[in-house]
Amino acid sequence: MMTMPAELPVRTTAEVRAALLERREIALLDVREEDPHAQAHPLFAANFPLGRIEMDAYAKLPCRDVAIVILDGGEGLAAIAARRLQGLDYTDVSLLEGGVDGWRQAGGELFRDVNVPSKAFGELVEAKRHTPSLAADDVQALIERGDDIVIVDARRFDEYQTMSIPTATSVPGAELVLRVPQLAPRPETLVIVNCAGRTRSIIGTQSLINAGLPNPVAALRNGTIGWTLAGQKLERGQRRSFGPTPEDNGLRAAAAARAVADKAGVLRATIGDLAPWRRQQGRTSYFVDVRTVEEFEAGHLPGFRPMPGGQLVQETEMVAPVRGARLVLTDDDGVRANMTASWLAQMGWEVVVIEDLKANDFCESGPWCPPLPPLPSTKRVDAGTLANWLTKGDTAVLDLSTSASYFKGHIPGAWFVLRWQLPDALPQIPSAGRYVLTCATSTLAHFAAAEVSALVAAEVLVLDGGTDAWRNAGFALEAGPTHLASPPIDRYRRPYEGTDSPREAMQAYLDWEFGLVAQLKCDGTHGFRVI
Repeated sequence: MMTMPAELPVRTTAEVRAALLERREIALLDVREEDPHAQAHPLFAANFPLGRIEMDAYAKLPCRDVAIVILDGGEGLAAIAARRLQGLDYTDVSLLEGGVDGWRQAGGELFRDVNVPSKAFGELVEAKRHTPSLAADDVQALIERGDDIVIVDARRFDEYQTMSIPTATSVPGAELVLRVPQLAPRPETLVIVNCAGRTRSIIGTQSLINAGLPNPVAALRNGTIGWTLAGQKLERGQRRSFGPTPEDNGLRAAAAARAVADKAGVLRATIGDLAPWRRQQGRTSYFVDVRTVEEFEAGHLPGFRPMPGGQLVQETEMVAPVRGARLVLTDDDGVRANMTASWLAQMGWEVVVIEDLKANDFCESGPWCPPLPPLPSTKRVDAGTLANWLTKGDTAVLDLSTSASYFKGHIPGAWFVLRWQLPDALPQIPSAGRYVLTCATSTLAHFAAAEVSALVAAEVLVLDGGTDAWRNAGFALEAGPTHLASPPIDRYRRPYEGTDSPREAMQAYLDWEFGLVAQLKCDGTHGFRVI
């Protein structure tokens, strides 16, 4: 006799709010794709798409007994996600009563966009500290006059290269306190910090002020969006970046960063504390190296993952969806970890910086490999054989990559498919004698193969090494949205991305940011404390 699965437990909005207010560990997971998530979700609901659960769970939910509450928008995804997490040995999994609508009906505040806790916190910082800023027209006038100014772009380098303010130098957020003294050695030089919108400009400017930089400092008000709305021209493809930091500058920056972190309540530990924390039951710890990815790959502490500090502050829930968890940070200079930690502590996290590290402690090298469940046993095919099959027909290629990766380049004729939409997507694809699944490396394809096999009466295989292997074998790719069997809703188009967003969307985004402080007050669960 078949045993029916036990009914999934349900938690109410009131219970989730109580956990947040009491700072108990809780992971509130929105298992929809990023675009529907961005339309409306609770403040601390982290986007955790159903189709990627095996890829993300062990890295983002390292403690298997953490309290997990899952929500969706009524699509029925939450229950599937809960069962999948239970299959990965998570023991405290429940559903949010009523999902997004239940949260709203219970009086909970709903937020738009992505990375909302960080953006709302940035607005609160400006409101509390009156962070100085300059309008785009004023900055343009300073540039045209040749005034003594230095403009630093606090975004990722790839974002800076897409579009930047004229004369700006790339200095991602966590690097500012360490690098700006070398870029602006004269205390009279005005330092202007920009990003695409508001958050990283505000946090970057306030970081320099908090650390006691002697220069006058201001944010570019509304970033590249404000610059564009003012009719100013942006540069493209720039490569200006910071150089080496002199030792005396580094020592002064380290002392200043330590003082800021201490004021924010950042905790201290040594390398000997790490092993017990890794074994600790009932407590989630995230171990993050906040230096550049290149530095991380050259040498890092075992068990740490890379996430540059500015992005960790901007996108905290993408690394640490468990609210109430412990964040353990490291660097090799005493500046970047302390400055990053100072902001995270103000955002209500327990943050620890590892001290007294020696060069030989950074004993592992190479890229970070996220922990994964064992790959299912699947039939595989190599790129050469697949290329031969495609010339003969009767083979369909299903690409489970992100839509951004698919648009950038995919196997000619491959169909973009969201894994959870396979039952709806497959009927849109011409029937074939065999189906080959791929993604960048085919890791996700392995987890989806059995699901495809259950839906088609044909052979199902996985491309060994994925689309990367196809490319490395010298086979051509095609670009663009050529064969969409699923809508590309896995990616929310930020109004501040790229260079072609409508002016109305840019202004609406700024208006939304201006309203976040009021939304925080209505929500009441944030626990932020601005020093």
